[in-house]
Parts: sequence; structure tokens; C-alpha cells
Amino acid sequence: MKKIKVTLLGGGTGLSVLARGLKSYPIDITAIVTVADDGGSTGRIRDKIDMPAPGDIRNVMSAMSDIEQQLSRLFRYRFKQDELDGHALGNLMLAAMYDMTGDFASAVRELSKLLNIKGEIIPSTNTGPQLVARMQDDSFIVGESYIPKVNKKIEEVYLSPKDSQATPAAIEAIKESDLIIFGPGSLYTSIIPNVLPVGMKEAIREATGVKVFVCNIMTQSGETNNYTVCDHIEAIEKHIGSATMDAVVLNHKEITKKISPFYEEQGVTPVRVDEHTLFSRNIEIITHDDLCEINEEGAVRHNNKVLAEVLYNIALEVTSTIEYKKK
Repeated sequence: MKKIKVTLLGGGTGLSVLARGLKSYPIDITAIVTVADDGGSTGRIRDKIDMPAPGDIRNVMSAMSDIEQQLSRLFRYRFKQDELDGHALGNLMLAAMYDMTGDFASAVRELSKLLNIKGEIIPSTNTGPQLVARMQDDSFIVGESYIPKVNKKIEEVYLSPKDSQATPAAIEAIKESDLIIFGPGSLYTSIIPNVLPVGMKEAIREATGVKVFVCNIMTQSGETNNYTVCDHIEAIEKHIGSATMDAVVLNHKEITKKISPFYEEQGVTPVRVDEHTLFSRNIEIITHDDLCEINEEGAVRHNNKVLAEVLYNIALEVTSTIEYKKK
């Protein structure tokens, strides 16, 4: 029986958390990961070696490995001496494989084989572009890690150089997908960068797979202050160049449990669900009573197991519809 093909687009912790939840299901997973990160160990490696950012790739590799628990600790391990100070071992392994192969996508593929990765991980572009944001006041901020810090409203983001090409395998994965999932994660610095390489917008617009957005539960300071669910979707579609989203997975329950004071300090609030606008745009709303959880520190998160189950059920529904249409 042919496995359901599911493609995830994102970066940061959001994509790795989602991949970790989905990998136990009988589906064919491809993760397309942003490589525009420029902070921490990743940024220092990019300064020394002309290569795409390895940090988000490293996190997704750890999440999708069959030896995740041991690998996660090893990949996250940071040295504390001399020139290696602060570098994550996983980043250095990717840099070494890149140096050996001379091609970042090949480096990711070869390291994935060694680590027994379940599914495929593809960098969104095979080069090392910078992420640039044009703010509503027409100022420009260069660098993924700097964009949220200025705390201005973002008008658009783009890659520099603008002609950064999408990885051919990423375009192929989009074309072959039964289900394409955007998020969860930072809207402008993790999700949207994946649609920016040349060729990706067209591939997404032409893809026949069902497109689903997993909306964050809370807004993000410096990126999505006061955003509604539709604001998130419209930002993605603006960068794709057309209305493409078929459904959205969102939290519909009011948060009544005490949450960390950090949210109020940063001006972070629950993302407001504008149902009427979603209905008018014919975007299906998918939710679950236990989609949101709050940990002991008061941090608001998706319930990983519930989110994975919700998305797998969408995949099953999509496939049954496809099979029905074929008859």
C-alpha cells in the first residue's frame, strides 16, 4: 500500500516538535527546513564557512532519528573550550559533511543515512542566504535573529540574494505531496523563508496536495503582535502570491490556567480566532479540545501527541478523498 506523502515546511523548534510527533505514524514524511538562521553557533559557523545555516536542520534531524534520545543529547552538546566554545556538535558534524561533499543538500542526505533518519530532510535552498525584512515604515533589517528585536510591524521578508534557488528535491516533494503542512513556528523567520527561494512559490501554487496551516497558540513579540489567525494565513499567502490555504489547525479554547508573566511582559497574547473571515474564505477550521497545554513553568504549547493525531487524521481523510476520486 502506497504511503501518504506529507511535507512539512518550517524551522526552529516548531518543525522539530511536529516531526517528532508524526514520525510514529505510517506516513512518508519530508521536512523542508529554512537555512536563513544566523544566530548562535549557526551564525559563527556561517561566518567561517560559506554554507547554509545548519541549526534548524540539526534539530529536525534529532527529532526524526530512530535513535532520538541519545542523538538529541549528542547533537545539542556544546563545547566549552577555546575555538569550539558554544558550538553544538550537530552543527559541526553538518559542517564537516558539507566540507566533505561540497554540497549542503548532499551533506544533509548523507548524514541522515548515518543517523537512521525516518523520512527525508531537505534544506529549502542549497546556498546560505540572509533573511531581510522590510518594515511598515520602509526601514530594512538584515538577519533572521535581528528582525524580531526591532519590534516593528513587518511588511514583507525576502532572501538576499533574491535569486537563491529552491533545492530541486524540495520542489519535487511539494509536487508529490498529498498533504502540505505550514508551521507551527515563527511566522516570518521560520515558516515564510521556505517559500522564498526561486521556484517554491510556483510549486506551492501548482501543488495538488491539501495545504494546512498550523497556527501558533500565542502571538510572537516582534513578529506577530496582535495578529489574528487570518493575519497569519494572509502573510503566508502574500509571499506565495495567491490564496492557497485549504484548512487551519487552531486552538479554540480560552486559556484559563495561569500562564507565565513573561507573556504579558513581552506583549504576547493568545492568537484571536476570526471565524467569520475564515468561513468567508472557505478555509476549514480544524481543532481539538486538548490541542493546547500549559507546562509547570506556565509556558503555552501545542500538545504534541494531539497535534500529530489531528494531522494524521487529516492525512487519512485527504487520501480517502483522493482514492474515491480515482474510482
